[in-house]
Amino acid sequence: MLKRLLVVLLLIAGPARAGELPTIEVYMPTVCLACIEWADHLRQNGFAVKVTQTDDMEAVKQRLKVPKDLEAVPTATVAGYFIEGHVHADQIKELLAEKPKARGLAVPGLPLGAPGREFSSPTCETACTMLDKDSTASPRVRREFYETLLVLKDGKTKIYARH
Repeated sequence: MLKRLLVVLLLIAGPARAGELPTIEVYMPTVCLACIEWADHLRQNGFAVKVTQTDDMEAVKQRLKVPKDLEAVPTATVAGYFIEGHVHADQIKELLAEKPKARGLAVPGLPLGAPGREFSSPTCETACTMLDKDSTASPRVRREFYETLLVLKDGKTKIYARH
């Protein structure tokens, strides 16, 4: 726990320079705006990003052995790990600093509020569900609770972060 706290404090202390982080390769379906936004989020947080668009995301996920129940839209690789879904850059940096014996990180599905899936709205620091009350129709969810999961070598998961 203390090690994790130190890692988080180091991440908060200052943004990393692009040269300090390995390149992250992002695989996404052709023209996925949310995926492009996520790749931009990674760049803004110090990662060099190589984007590969493909019409066969299933083959990418199979090659990387992403568990079916954890799938999202984008998939990435960095330093021997897979990153499935809209994982926050800080969690990827934490993973790279800790180097756990794991296959990667996953944010299954497409939760609203995850990087690349945000709406312009105030943020909620308590992982609450925020509704768009300005809509003339029924309110829609602007941000929802989600978890980043650490995928262990055996495919089991444990909660890595809550948002």
